[in-house]
Amino acid sequence: MPLPSVQILTIGEDRDGQRLDNFLFNTLKGVPKTHVYRLLRTGQVRINGKRCKPDTRIAAGDQVRVPPVRVPEARDPGQAPDRLLREVPSWIVFEDRHYLVFNKPSGIAAHGGSGVSFGAIELLRQARSDEAFELVHRLDRDTSGVLVFAKRRPALTQLQTEIRENRTRKRYLALLAGRLPKDKMFVDVALAKNVLQGGERMVTVDDEGKPSRSTFKVIERLRDATFVEVLIETGRTHQIRVHAQHLGFPLLGDDKYGDAQANRAAKQFGLKRLFLHAAEFGFSAGEPRRDYLFHAPLAPELEAVLANWPRDGSSGAR
Repeated sequence: MPLPSVQILTIGEDRDGQRLDNFLFNTLKGVPKTHVYRLLRTGQVRINGKRCKPDTRIAAGDQVRVPPVRVPEARDPGQAPDRLLREVPSWIVFEDRHYLVFNKPSGIAAHGGSGVSFGAIELLRQARSDEAFELVHRLDRDTSGVLVFAKRRPALTQLQTEIRENRTRKRYLALLAGRLPKDKMFVDVALAKNVLQGGERMVTVDDEGKPSRSTFKVIERLRDATFVEVLIETGRTHQIRVHAQHLGFPLLGDDKYGDAQANRAAKQFGLKRLFLHAAEFGFSAGEPRRDYLFHAPLAPELEAVLANWPRDGSSGAR
């Protein structure tokens, strides 16, 4: 449906400090980002009567002019299944007045879209409909572990700044195909996103891409596999999965970047999913500054795989 006319929107306290383009994406849901940027580039969006750039930070009380835009009618996904809503409280591993943290199960997307009706954020909002939550960052659908939500706009923007500036601690646990030759291996390569015919998204090592850095540390060497922790300095799409592939020791259970033969062999030990778990997420935020370090225990199905896997190798140093 088209908007009836020009809108003059007053910014509330909950949007103070948000980037203008992100505010418009939320206000004009369903409108292509390219069109939103065209509106900004041509001066049709203004703050307090003045032209502005996409990265302009809006402030409480600002008057934002939004031109008439045809907005697709939003699709209501309806009520999430009761089975999933009943599970939501068991996923919570931390909560205060600023943040709520899930130990997200594998198979649950961070948010809805691309054929997914109910991601973690939609489930949380339905389970606790009297509260406001925003998704701070993302995890792949098949990756389990720490997923952070903000309960207040300042908490959201501050943590997203820490993420953007690579000032967070992110520690993952993974099982790699093959035996890593060194106890510690560092990967520093550029990654680029590619969209294949059919819409599938793939990430490749590409000198023209964005920088990415990961450190793989051996926890234990198993038969034809290595259990590792991975510390990432950057948070590129599919970063750990592509870095493991680049090393020549892909993640087990990875049907996109992995080794099909190794994945089939892993099934005899009970592996039915991607073996990648976000175990820790740390940062400093707030006024005064406070240190946060969220933990998510390894998923039971992955613990079972480790228990079943033959241990005829040597342990590595953390």
